[in-house]
Amino acid sequence: MSLSIARNFVKCPVNKSIISHGIVRPISISSQINARKSIPDKTGKNCIDYSKLMPHDLARQALLGIAKKTGISKELVDYIIYGTVIQEVKTSNIAREAALAAGYSNKTPAHTVTMACISSNAAMTTGIGLIAAGVYDTIIAGGVEFMSDVPIRLNRKMRSLLLKANKAKTLPQRLQLILSIRPNFFIPDLPAVSEFSSGETMGHSADRLAASFGASRKEQDEYALRSHTLAKNAFDNGFMTDLLPIKVQGVERTIEKDNGIRVSSPEQLAKLKPAFIKPHGTITAANASYLTDGASAALIMTEEKAKQLGLKPKAYLKDFIYVSQDPIDQLLLGPAYATPKVLEKAGLSLKDVDVWEVHEAFAGQILANLKAMDSDWFAQNYMNRSEKVGTPEMKKFNSWGGSLSIGHPFCSNWRTTVYAYC
Repeated sequence: MSLSIARNFVKCPVNKSIISHGIVRPISISSQINARKSIPDKTGKNCIDYSKLMPHDLARQALLGIAKKTGISKELVDYIIYGTVIQEVKTSNIAREAALAAGYSNKTPAHTVTMACISSNAAMTTGIGLIAAGVYDTIIAGGVEFMSDVPIRLNRKMRSLLLKANKAKTLPQRLQLILSIRPNFFIPDLPAVSEFSSGETMGHSADRLAASFGASRKEQDEYALRSHTLAKNAFDNGFMTDLLPIKVQGVERTIEKDNGIRVSSPEQLAKLKPAFIKPHGTITAANASYLTDGASAALIMTEEKAKQLGLKPKAYLKDFIYVSQDPIDQLLLGPAYATPKVLEKAGLSLKDVDVWEVHEAFAGQILANLKAMDSDWFAQNYMNRSEKVGTPEMKKFNSWGGSLSIGHPFCSNWRTTVYAYC
């Protein structure tokens, strides 16, 4: 969330940069719609199911898709990097497992990174660093998240007992351990989208942030409706060319589009109850992004290498920056801090940028960042700047929707970068 990438394709001359080719992503499928229902589903939303797969299966599809789309030989790929958040312990280095499953050379090294919602961007910029250092020429970077089957651990008491049982050598020792079991040993450790340092979920942080910046419930619902409307328009007009149709074994239909886009009415949105801070919070299920399954992949290399291979660049990756703030009060304000820094680094102003793609974790988070960027007081007191950053023109901002509408594979906000390039 703390990465803001500003790109200008019209007014900024091309310089020596890392370039990206043929970005693809398998369609995101909400884990909430995998539950079986007795009522026949006429919408098709419940006919799609990734739940019997494993995370590396989705990444495998993206790796196969990028090779097919670009026509590059798998043997020419020097390195593969993937970002992920909730890791499957059986495939902890999911980049390597997905690469092998997709038929890439077993001589091609791979590693996995994690950085919350921008893990796939961290994979991309890590690849850029390796290329800039002259270590490798051709890298595939992407992200994968699999919410349909997240790992659920035994709690610490049970884990400790099992470890002791493994060391027990006599029958009396084993019986003593069995007799020590209590009912609370069977309570599982469920995964949570929360900050370890604060113990607070991002939803709670977003609700407090929205309140701090005066982002009303009405404003948030209006922004969420905007996101869903723009995403629907983008799908209807065939703009989502990065989508990779997937045929899952045992599922009759081919998965061809994201299935969380729902253009509702302001009246319907207003009826929803707060999801986190009850009863007075403003974050609801409708103005928050929904966690999904998904994966992505992109081929990156220097412009010179692309010309050698006869590839046409899809985008130039020119500048990037990461920032971090107080995890309690400013957890979701990354874009407000990162935007002026990356613009200054690139020698651009707000007006120079033609396309803005910013991750929509929550409508309240987006509005809070925009209000922070438009505040002289915030700039002077928190950003050590003499005046406000300003806000982008909304007609240039997330014009194909965003995570609120097309879904949020936890790690894989590569898609926000992707859409700026399409």
